[in-house]
Amino acid sequence: MALSKEHRLALLLNHIVVFYVTLALVFSGGVCARILTMQRPSSGSSVSAVFAFGDSTVDTGNNDYINTPSKGNVPPYGKDFVNHIPTGRFSNGKLIPDLIAAHYGVKELLPPYLDPALSTEDLTTGVCFASAGSGYDPLTGQTINVLSMEKQLQYFKEYTKRLEMAIGKNRTRNIINGALFVISSGTNDFIINYYGLPFRRQSFTPHMYRQFILAHVKKFTQTLLNQGARRIAVVGLAPMGCLPLVININSGNPFRDRGCIKKFSSVARNYNTMLQRELGKMEKSFRSLGVVIGYIDIYNSVVRMIKAPHSFGFEDVDSGCCGTGIIKVSFSCDMNSYVCPNASKHLFWDSVHPTERAYSVVFHAQLPSFDAILKGI
Repeated sequence: MALSKEHRLALLLNHIVVFYVTLALVFSGGVCARILTMQRPSSGSSVSAVFAFGDSTVDTGNNDYINTPSKGNVPPYGKDFVNHIPTGRFSNGKLIPDLIAAHYGVKELLPPYLDPALSTEDLTTGVCFASAGSGYDPLTGQTINVLSMEKQLQYFKEYTKRLEMAIGKNRTRNIINGALFVISSGTNDFIINYYGLPFRRQSFTPHMYRQFILAHVKKFTQTLLNQGARRIAVVGLAPMGCLPLVININSGNPFRDRGCIKKFSSVARNYNTMLQRELGKMEKSFRSLGVVIGYIDIYNSVVRMIKAPHSFGFEDVDSGCCGTGIIKVSFSCDMNSYVCPNASKHLFWDSVHPTERAYSVVFHAQLPSFDAILKGI
């Protein structure tokens, strides 16, 4: 049965390739599972565990275990990962949740919660609940059957009960209280759901939609607090107008004019301003309970890389390392795609997602913010 125009657009804009099941089976085997759950114990760590929620920027492989076409589990994804294995991460290597877990001595990599090979030890130090293609808006990602933010919360509640049965309620509560929660979502809501499809624009102005999304951010954060979270990092939007995909679709001449699309970056700036204000209000309300809610400013970190690429070792900041077509910003990155020789010289791995090198630059730029959240209690 042919897909509707709206379904096709959603699939394209979500940067999706429908892979053969046989390939998925080949690259989701035991070796990958063992790599994902490597531990690096640290008795001096101030972080008991790391939990990640959101979209493809923090999904370490949950989509590998659900019936969705949005998967990053075939080459060349994972090109620079451990043993060059694709794990479901939409990049050439590690994501920020991995970098966080390793930096604070929790473990080397943050595994996806849906990995059936997880041990109790894996669970006690944190997992990822994120799903590529998801968003705060309940409609975002429905057409491609990914985990909604609400479903991610349901899995976290399931995780809590599962851990309580394994190690007891008191120890579980202490782990959750001492953990760092990272939430990274929102880009799909605006690029895909609001500007890509007509439904939300029929009911919301841009400002109204920002308020709508923020209401869901607050509800999501409140639920985590109710479940025992005390240290929460909420990631703002990147300059969406600088995504190669957005440039390719909206530039008058994408072969020559590769500048950021101001309209979309302006949407991100306005949203981030509102997000910071709302998070500040929430933290003030719960500060007496030892709650710290911090804003992570990836917008300006990315802008700095774009404005001064050579300062960070980048040679290309407006097209993906992996892709097909003359300007390397098609919707797909798969085994038939052109792949640049050195991904570390590119800001973007594909037409939407950063390289591991870019994620590393952002993480280290925002490290003071993460430290402040962890030291705030």
